[in-house]
Parts: sequence; C-alpha cells; structure tokens
Amino acid sequence: MAKSSTFIARPFAGLPGEPGWVAMREIVPAAVAQARTIPAHGGAEVQVVTVLPGGFTALHRPDGKILVSVQDALPSDDVSRDLAAALLGALASEPGTPITPVHAAPDSPRLQDVLDLNTPFAPEVTDGYEFWVDSGAERTTQLEESLAEAAESTVPTEAVPGVEWAYWCRMTHPFLRWVRPEDEDDLIKAMSRLKVAQTLNLSLAAGGEGRFLGMFRAAGLCVPVWELPDGTTAAELTEPLLALEKRLDAALAVSGPLDAAERRARDGILSRQVTLR
Repeated sequence: MAKSSTFIARPFAGLPGEPGWVAMREIVPAAVAQARTIPAHGGAEVQVVTVLPGGFTALHRPDGKILVSVQDALPSDDVSRDLAAALLGALASEPGTPITPVHAAPDSPRLQDVLDLNTPFAPEVTDGYEFWVDSGAERTTQLEESLAEAAESTVPTEAVPGVEWAYWCRMTHPFLRWVRPEDEDDLIKAMSRLKVAQTLNLSLAAGGEGRFLGMFRAAGLCVPVWELPDGTTAAELTEPLLALEKRLDAALAVSGPLDAAERRARDGILSRQVTLR
C-alpha cells in the first residue's frame, strides 16, 4: 500500500492517554493496555501491547482476543493509520491469524477514527510477555523457555507509583524517563527556568540526587531523562517527582520571555536533544 504523503509528527494526538501510547511505542519494553473500538467497528475489546512475537503488528488469537502491537508497526508518515489498518485486519480475520506490518493507504482510518475516545488508556507495565499466550494454549517446556528468554533480555522497567507516564529503568545505572504531554516549546522554556533556578534535579530521601541529563523527542512528545544513584527504586521517586511536577507546573504558568541565563539553559537542553524514529 502507498504511504501517506503527509508526515504526522504526533501520531497519537487526540487519543486518551497520548503519553501512554508514546511510552509503549518508544520506552517501555513490556506492557499492556485496554482499548475498545467504536460501535461502527464492532465495539470490540482490544488489548494494546508493546510487542508481539514474530514482529506481528496485530493478532487475532485462537481464543478470540484481539491484540495490536505499537512497537512492531513500521516507521511511517502516520503510525496511527498503520496501526488502525492492522487492528481492522485482525478484527476481520479468523481466530489464530497474525497480521504483518503494512503502510496503510493515505485515505484509510486512523486509530482516532476507530477507537472509542471515551475509554481511558492506562498502560500496565509487565515483567514479561505472558500476554502473548492464548488462554487455552498448552504450557509446553518450549513455550516456557521462550517466555523466560524474552523476559531475560528485557530492560527492567517499572512505572513510578502515583506519577503518570514516569518510568524507572535499569541499564548501566538506574534512570528515570518521564513522557510529558505539553507543547515542546512550552516544556523546554519551563525546564530552562528550573535549570537556572537549580531545581531541575531530583532530591531523593536517602540524600542522593537524580541528575537531569537532557531529553529526547518521541512521537512528537518530549521525554526528559534523569540519571539516578545506584540502588534507587521506582517507589523512591514518587515524592521527589511529585515535588518536581509542582515546580514544573509553576514554571509552565510563567509568561514572558526567557532571560539571558534561561536562554543559555534552553540552548544547552536543545543541543543534547535527539529524536527517536
């Protein structure tokens, strides 16, 4: 199919929980969330997942459950349109049918046209990939080994309790990545003000500090990143991150241009910003 000629920088804009869609596509390795199609598309329950085995974009499992994978869609001018095509393909298929990635036609529906926009979207981070498995499937040794191998190769990731769209992960060190819903220019201005005020780092209860590293752009939203002291857990981030959120909200409410120091801080943040996909 032909690719859309218009690039959509924020493919999930207009969907409930847009930052959750971005997190599942770009930074969370294993997670599930529930969605529902509109009555015109059957009012079907849909399980949105991060990845599916075999690189499939969607799957009509033998037990009848419909799964759609946000990470297995091909990079394109409009990921939302491609995912909607995969979802509709799964809905129209027989149980047991996988759907391979495609670039949808430019005039085909998008997720915003197919999904019920009143259904909340709340990703749940999982330890592994049990959501791949049909409820009636035989738990063979081979299946168990495949699930264990996939889980072992996954970067440990947890949602920060009580803070939307914030995710702890452990790589060489623990890190915090926080998907933000604001307009990019507004967010960078606010964070520049906090950086100059030296209130952009996280003050941890144990006396350590989460150091702001910079941010990247993913599916049109900004994702600030902090490096954390070794041993920091996701639960330890709740209070300092909520305190930072209050400071950030106050900075977002400030009108007027940045001063010279804040402009330098903004330039420093922008110079280290990268775009995923």
